[in-house]
Amino acid sequence: MIAPDARPLDRLIAIMARLRDPVIGCPWDQQQTFATIAPYTVEEAYEVADAIERGDLDDLKDELGDLLLQVVFHARIAEEQGSFAFDDVAAAICDKMVRRHPHVFGDAAFDSVAAQSAAWEDIKSVERQRKGRAKSILDDVPTGLPALTRAVKLSKRVARVGFVWPTTQGVLDKLHEEIGELEHEILAGDLAKTRDELGDLLFVCANLGRDLGIDPEDALRAANAKFSRRFQFIEGALEAKGSSPDRSTLEEMESLWAEAKADEKRNA
Repeated sequence: MIAPDARPLDRLIAIMARLRDPVIGCPWDQQQTFATIAPYTVEEAYEVADAIERGDLDDLKDELGDLLLQVVFHARIAEEQGSFAFDDVAAAICDKMVRRHPHVFGDAAFDSVAAQSAAWEDIKSVERQRKGRAKSILDDVPTGLPALTRAVKLSKRVARVGFVWPTTQGVLDKLHEEIGELEHEILAGDLAKTRDELGDLLFVCANLGRDLGIDPEDALRAANAKFSRRFQFIEGALEAKGSSPDRSTLEEMESLWAEAKADEKRNA
C-alpha cells in the first residue's frame, strides 16, 4: 500500500516500485530497460529546456517532475539488478558537488569565476583518472550529445591544453576557408565529400560559438523559433487573403517574410 501522506519523493519511489512489480505492476513498465527508457529521458530533458525557453513556470514544474520520474525509473531498474538504488544516486551527486566546490565546502579560494571553472575542470580530470578514463582527454565526452553541443565540449576540452585558434579572427578565417571548400565539393558533385565539408563547417561554427561565449545549441534554437514565428506570420497573412503557402509564389512569401521581419523590429 502506498501511503498518500508520504513525502512526495518517497511516494514517487514507491509508485515506481509498484509499477515495476512483476506480479501486480504495469505490463509496459515491467518490460522497460535502461536502453528503452533512455530516449524518454533525453526527450524529457528537452521538454524541460523548452518550458524554460517559453518562460512557462507551471509547465516547467510538470516537466521537471517528468524528468525526475526518469531518474527514479533508471534507479529502480538498477536496484532490481542489485547495482544501486535511488539513495545511492542522491548520495553520489551530493559527494560530487561537495568535492567540486572546495571553495564552498572547504578552504580553497578563487579570485574569479574563470579560476573556479578551471579548478572544476581539474577536479573532473582527477575523477576521470581515478575511473581509469585517462587515455584521452576526450574519452568521456558523451557521443550521445546533440552534435553541436558535443562539438563545443570537444573544443573546450582541447582548448584547455592550448589546441585552439588564438583569436576570433582566426576562427572566422577558418570559417571562410570551410565555406570555400564546401562550395568546391558542391560544384564537383561529390556528395560524400560535401557531407564531410558541411560537417567541418558546422564544427567551426561550434568553435566560433565557444570563442564568443555563445552556446550554438541555444543560438540555433532561437533561430528555429524565429523561423517558425515568421513562417507562421506568412501562413496567417495568406489565410486572411483566402490563400495558403502551397497556392502562393515564392515572391509573395518572401514579401511577407520581409513584412514579418519589419514587424518584429517595430515591436522589439
